[in-house]
Amino acid sequence: QVQLAESGGGMVQPGGSLRLSCAASGSIFAVSGMGWYRQAPGQAREMVATIDRGGSTKYTDSVKGRFTISRDNTRNTASLQMNNLKHEDTAVYYCNAIVIDDRYYQTNEYWGQGTQVTVSS
Repeated sequence: QVQLAESGGGMVQPGGSLRLSCAASGSIFAVSGMGWYRQAPGQAREMVATIDRGGSTKYTDSVKGRFTISRDNTRNTASLQMNNLKHEDTAVYYCNAIVIDDRYYQTNEYWGQGTQVTVSS
């Protein structure tokens, strides 16, 4: 079994910054892709940023230049640095990881429980 533990959400004023962290633990052989997704009330979940094991990143257009995703392969962690936050960034943010388990060497996708980010003046 694999668990993803998220931290770092909260409330911030427009223009402020937050840093989200995600740690994968459990029966892990390797973690390939990691990413952050978000879901605002009444909207579908959307990809915010992803990073592969080699460090290649992708961002949704609305966060380019403001958000930075990073990871530590030795600790199976990923972080999302969010700067210049806007009202429209308000959502529940979910960590995502593609994990190869260390028992059957199967690849599965896992999600964190979500952490609330609220941008409000």
